[in-house]
Amino acid sequence: MTSEYDSYRPPDTGKKKRRGGRGGGPGGRGKRGGMFAGRRGGGDGSREMPMVEDVEFTSYYGRPIVKHAPWGSPIALYLFLGGMAGGCGLLALGAQLTGRATLRRNTRLTALGAIGVGAAALVADLGRPERFLNMMRTLKVTSPMSLGSWILSGYSAGAGVTAVNEIDRLLGERLPLGPLRRLLRFAEAPAGFEAALFATPLAAYTAVLLADTATPTWNAARNELPFVFVSSASLAAAGSAMVTTPVAETMPARILAALGVTGDVVAMRALKENMHPVEAEPLEEGPSGAKLEWAERLAIAGGIGAVVGGGNRIVAAASGLSLMAASALTRFGFLEAGIESTKDPKYVVEPQKARLAERRARGVTDDSITTGA
Repeated sequence: MTSEYDSYRPPDTGKKKRRGGRGGGPGGRGKRGGMFAGRRGGGDGSREMPMVEDVEFTSYYGRPIVKHAPWGSPIALYLFLGGMAGGCGLLALGAQLTGRATLRRNTRLTALGAIGVGAAALVADLGRPERFLNMMRTLKVTSPMSLGSWILSGYSAGAGVTAVNEIDRLLGERLPLGPLRRLLRFAEAPAGFEAALFATPLAAYTAVLLADTATPTWNAARNELPFVFVSSASLAAAGSAMVTTPVAETMPARILAALGVTGDVVAMRALKENMHPVEAEPLEEGPSGAKLEWAERLAIAGGIGAVVGGGNRIVAAASGLSLMAASALTRFGFLEAGIESTKDPKYVVEPQKARLAERRARGVTDDSITTGA
């Protein structure tokens, strides 16, 4: 019989070993016999040929160390639309307080449409609608998903009341509301404040949800990712307002666009710099890296257009579309980058080794990572 290890065996000299006695065998005491043959007669083991080649660490049978999150395009769409809805809630409140009726109407309607389609995408990913209702049975402050369900519901309530008022006015009060119309008008202003109260958490909680997983790239970005998502939400909301609203009322949206672009670029650069190079690799390479690179380009182009040419209707609309595309690419890119980082064990092992070496260099030997090392 032969095996793949035959090539590592020393050549056969053709001499037969003697059984027993002084010359060989398990009970012999000769220089070449017995279990200590490799340690006597000048043998120190240096002549032995390795049976296993030096290999680089991968994982158990080449399988991923971390299981990827089972999220696809519906969740990416929810991430984008949820951010847009949150940004529109803030813009709608600003328009409400400054008397910009058209901007107020458009941002409220955009918020309702975004949150409606986003919630449908979330339910589609869950598989059954009752799964979303099950998350509403309790409030768990340590669970981003539980808090996110309540944030989404709270925002939807206020956004729904304000949007119904706008639709009723847009149709000349032809909706069959009856006595409910007076109640809706009375609740309109408080509902606008209530929606704005949940707007920023709605834009940011999805970043916390991603970072709270064991996915290497998402978890490594936990400190800066909420700032990236809030800035991205500002781009989407400002862009949608610039597309749908006359330039005479888009000044708040243009200011929000400039702030959003600045925050997005700065937060993204800080995020990558504070990550291990291996953890940041999916953000810079492959399809996800290409999406994020184009997101930055479109954000900068849209921001320049909003500031320089925002007074022109065509330029404003083009800039708004650019900002919305940048926001969408950011959300899709981050989702794909995280999933990509679960496919290769190096995204888990190499940063851990670097953190261990850093602790040892600082003399830390009594924590859960370096103990016994």
